[in-house]
Amino acid sequence: MAVETKPQIPVAEPWAAQEHKGESEEMRVECSVTKDSDLPSLLQEFPEGGLAAWSTAFGAFLIMFCTWGYTASFGVYEDFYTRHYLTNETSFAISSIGSLTGFLGSAGGIISGSLYDRGYFYHLIITGSLLQSFSLFMLSLAKPHQYFQIILTQGLGSGIAVGLLYVPGLAVASHYFRQKRTLVMTFVTLGSSFGSLVHPIMLNNLLNGHLGFANGVRASAGLTSMLLLVACLCVRTRLDPPTTPVNYIATARKCLRYVPFLFAISGAFVFKIGFYYPTYFLQLDSIKHGINITFSFYTLVILNASSCAGRITSGYIAAFTGVLNLTMIAAISCGSVILGMMGLRTLASVAILGAFYGYFSGVYTAMEGPLVATLARNPSELGGWMGIYFFLDAFGSLLGPPISGVLLTSHFIWWKPALFAGIASLTGAAMYAFMRLVYTRLQKIES
Repeated sequence: MAVETKPQIPVAEPWAAQEHKGESEEMRVECSVTKDSDLPSLLQEFPEGGLAAWSTAFGAFLIMFCTWGYTASFGVYEDFYTRHYLTNETSFAISSIGSLTGFLGSAGGIISGSLYDRGYFYHLIITGSLLQSFSLFMLSLAKPHQYFQIILTQGLGSGIAVGLLYVPGLAVASHYFRQKRTLVMTFVTLGSSFGSLVHPIMLNNLLNGHLGFANGVRASAGLTSMLLLVACLCVRTRLDPPTTPVNYIATARKCLRYVPFLFAISGAFVFKIGFYYPTYFLQLDSIKHGINITFSFYTLVILNASSCAGRITSGYIAAFTGVLNLTMIAAISCGSVILGMMGLRTLASVAILGAFYGYFSGVYTAMEGPLVATLARNPSELGGWMGIYFFLDAFGSLLGPPISGVLLTSHFIWWKPALFAGIASLTGAAMYAFMRLVYTRLQKIES
């Protein structure tokens, strides 16, 4: 995937520049420029606004709202399936649905990004939107205790749709902005945060209300389809595809020989094994501990609202701490809060744990792009490095929730999955600490 397809990078520019003092000017050269381009003329061509630019940014916001915003709401389905719709299935089987969606959404980016580089933007956006809409409407037809109907529609179908939409939807806004790109990319990525606030409220009230599962999912699918239609009408590409897309095999060989990056990938993989435990299980954990069910329906809202705050404030904090330090601190904090979930007993503990975990997970998520931007040896290959990083760390999110489900058992022994997820996250944080140590030493040697 070419570098222009990774708009997270501009968010990282001020922070990465602190760690790459000798490469600060390179990092300011935006990713939409190829090697053979006339750099000054291309930079002057960015409109920095206008109807097409802002409508594209709004369309990208809606894509994030309908993809990762919806995926982050799986905790509602986890609770509903466990207590009502898939009562004959294990927690392992149910959590596998959400983990499959997340895995395909992340890992699929390496394919959609490559197709995007070759000029297939509209094909990806339209196909992904149709598939997401089709998958959700087909989910509404799934019958109780029909596990394979649900995993095929929600896990496989929706997961592929997210993978098709994510990278192109996020990348296209960078065609119109250079000076304002950081602001615009922050706005676009907030679409997933707002989606993770709206969808849980809507789904909890629909699924557990008088409409029931079938009509509730149809209403949700209708809203998602309408917003994706608006997004398809709004987004427009402006720049031509790069003449030479990134060679992932060559890039993989190069980046996997760089020790700090190896530690970063290892840390991300292990950390993600525990990362999604609160997102998938917090609501169910709250209800099974006898906490007010109305309040429990809003546990994901508390978590996701705090995550939104973490994403927004992370940039200001990283300006003082540095990207590597903040990534390590956020990972340690997430692991510690997950371990604290072993003590979840009261309404206050649910609110506090949800708020703290949401905030630190938001900071961590916001730092992933800047982290790779900091470690990348050559800014012109940054898109390839990020594609490889997110592809490999997706396997952690695929494994983690199902393992937690196995440890939970049908008797709901909550301390076992919390302990496992917490230790996994802290182990990943330790890998990040080694990454920082090795990176610092290499920087001293090179200087």
